[in-house]
Amino acid sequence: MISSVLPTYNRAPLTFVKGEGCWAYEADGRRFLDLGAGIAVNVLGHAHPALVDALTSQANAIWHVSNLYQIPEQQDLADKLVAHSFADTVFFTNSGTESCELAVKMARKYWYEKGQPEKTDIIGFEGAFHGRSSAGIAAAGSEKMVKGFGPLLPGFKHLPWGDLDALKAAITDTTGAVILEPVQGEGGIRPMDDADLKAVRAICDDAGVLLILDEVQCGVARTGKLFAHEWAGIQPDIMMVAKGIGGGFPLGAVLATEDAASGMVAGSHGSTYGGNPLACAVGNAVMDIVTTPEFLDDVNRKAGLLRQKLEGLVAEFPDVFEFVRGSGLMLGLKCKAAQGDVLQAAYDADLITIPAADNVIRLLPPLTISDDEIDEAITRLTKAATAVDAAQKG
Repeated sequence: MISSVLPTYNRAPLTFVKGEGCWAYEADGRRFLDLGAGIAVNVLGHAHPALVDALTSQANAIWHVSNLYQIPEQQDLADKLVAHSFADTVFFTNSGTESCELAVKMARKYWYEKGQPEKTDIIGFEGAFHGRSSAGIAAAGSEKMVKGFGPLLPGFKHLPWGDLDALKAAITDTTGAVILEPVQGEGGIRPMDDADLKAVRAICDDAGVLLILDEVQCGVARTGKLFAHEWAGIQPDIMMVAKGIGGGFPLGAVLATEDAASGMVAGSHGSTYGGNPLACAVGNAVMDIVTTPEFLDDVNRKAGLLRQKLEGLVAEFPDVFEFVRGSGLMLGLKCKAAQGDVLQAAYDADLITIPAADNVIRLLPPLTISDDEIDEAITRLTKAATAVDAAQKG
């Protein structure tokens, strides 16, 4: 008999009932150190006082009015995002996959209104993850994502990750945009080199096509800049954001330049819940914290500390791990041992990590993780690695 919850998730046998900072409490009383942050969502950890206050205060005022009316909290958050980014305008969604849908629509509508309706093709890269909607799976193109869901939304091409020569060759008169993640998350924590990201921007400029960046996972201070593309000193035309922007409350956004958004006029897109007062109240609280230089500096300092300790872990367990890669507090441990064995050993050590492609486990802690908690994370990873190493050697 089918479960009352559609069985599309392969869930771990864990039930978390309370969270505080970097810690999640299981129903049986165990205290887990959370290096997953709800898949890079809880950027300020569990139950951050500022977010609790913002949500509670807004909940006692008004929850939902729809976008038929002015929403002051939404306007405030849009103003903050514009002030701290390349963007001139923002549309609020409830998730990253909804942001992808709009990004695709926006790019295609741009060229239609420019009198070049043939420019509908969007070029992406293998290993990508852009959500699970029709546009999202078509943009990613992997067999795992698309098998059985045809016919797929047409107009997408897929190239080897980081192959700039292939990108130049793939752009034609029907190409409207390039879409990529500055740091692939689901793809195994694969950052694009700053020089390559600069080159992609230049290729798009030379060919006259739009650049869409997917910063759903790598954005919102995760890499030590508010947005990951800032490290390369470039600007996209359209950008997808979600996850961390709500700090745990469902919230997403599409940021765009005035030019890129010029085709999106009244009635061309909408959302019942997108940018609702509750979500935007929390989003404002998140932005007030993560945009401060002191916060970003501390993320970078802690990222260096964690990476250094992880490199030591790799050296200590060469039969379990191969290397560390990533950016900021978005790090991946490439495993030599079976990924599932490492994940289970981490659970046994009361440690939460996240699987990814390429036999990688993701380490995506709350950005508020302390130095002592980093030390504790290494202690628990060492315990997990020791168990895996011993099991491999029999």
